[in-house]
Amino acid sequence: MRIYVPTTLVGLQALRGNGFPAPVAAHAVTGELREWYADGDADELEYAANDEAARASLALLRADPAAVRKRVVVAADVPDAAVRPHDGGRSAVSVSVDVLVSAVASLHVDDAEAEADVRQAVEALDAADAGDDDAQFTVDQAAGYELLWYDVSELDDVLELGHRR
Repeated sequence: MRIYVPTTLVGLQALRGNGFPAPVAAHAVTGELREWYADGDADELEYAANDEAARASLALLRADPAAVRKRVVVAADVPDAAVRPHDGGRSAVSVSVDVLVSAVASLHVDDAEAEADVRQAVEALDAADAGDDDAQFTVDQAAGYELLWYDVSELDDVLELGHRR
């Protein structure tokens, strides 16, 4: 099953070293996501799960004020039996196996143009989650940026993005 792991550029260092240890909080195409997006084809459902992981990346950025303000999502393939629905959104899952670099299909990262809007979205996230429409608009502005796609072989290049401001 394809999963989407929200992380940060700092989190990618852990992936490069020993992977993400289980249990791993991720997003995937779940029954609840299929119900919510009944008209979506397989690609659209995968895209929706990736988007929800990108939003979860904002919360990780909020928890680390020193992190470069780029949303990061790691797409990986794990056995279906290792994935269980989890509280935290219609695509939220818990993965019971370590996610190693060898399981990674691709990396998804904001480009430099998104950083200012991502910074503002991180600051507005709590208010947006509490129902503030203006704050939600700010979060949606950041979500409007497409994450760039990188092959797993480019992991070291992506990690360099954390050193460039």
